[in-house]
Amino acid sequence: MKKFNLFLGVFALLVFLASSAFAQEKMKKEDWENEMNRLNEQKQSLTKERDSLQGEVNRLKSTSVQSFDDCMNELYASVGATRGDVENFRRAVSELNGRIMRKESPKTDRQRELDSLKAMRISALPEFFDKVHNQMQRSLDAWNDIPAEKNYTVVRGDCLWNIAKKKDVYSNAFAWPKIYQANRDQIKNPDLIYPKQVFKIPNLTEDEKAQYEKMRRNYKPAPPQQTTKDQTTK
Repeated sequence: MKKFNLFLGVFALLVFLASSAFAQEKMKKEDWENEMNRLNEQKQSLTKERDSLQGEVNRLKSTSVQSFDDCMNELYASVGATRGDVENFRRAVSELNGRIMRKESPKTDRQRELDSLKAMRISALPEFFDKVHNQMQRSLDAWNDIPAEKNYTVVRGDCLWNIAKKKDVYSNAFAWPKIYQANRDQIKNPDLIYPKQVFKIPNLTEDEKAQYEKMRRNYKPAPPQQTTKDQTTK
């Protein structure tokens, strides 16, 4: 009896394993069918895309292609220009841009020249439009145009020291020799200047500013001299 029960147990186990294997095999078949369906759909999609691309290739083959030179000539003609006109305009843009970058005064002249370039139809070409209408104008707008020199009219009581000390001149009295040197044709003696004389006030270079500023910082006024009264008191 004991052997019979053992036999039944082993038989039941074999039946269970056989059933499980059958289920797994069935599941694999379904997965395979699903994968086949997916691949078939993908194939159909790719075939459709291939046919579309082939149609585009055939269309392009039948289209006549214009040469690069012909395209450019057509573009230039659209603004009424020849290749020679474009070359001249390109050279003019380069030269003016150089003058703006170097800040060649007066600024008003550079603005007038730029406005002239803007007014030309060639400036509408893609090669020039942003350069002429935007970049160069921004450079001009950022240019703080300081005149190379200004004038000062002498009034009663002035001296070169006090003129140089004025805020709208140099704000530094020690820079008075600059005024003297720039107006030697009018100033024979730096201690003698006269009302209504008009002096040129040139800008100081950075080195001159540093030089006169150093002189101002190092200046030490002489001590006051003793008067006769002070000496008598002692």
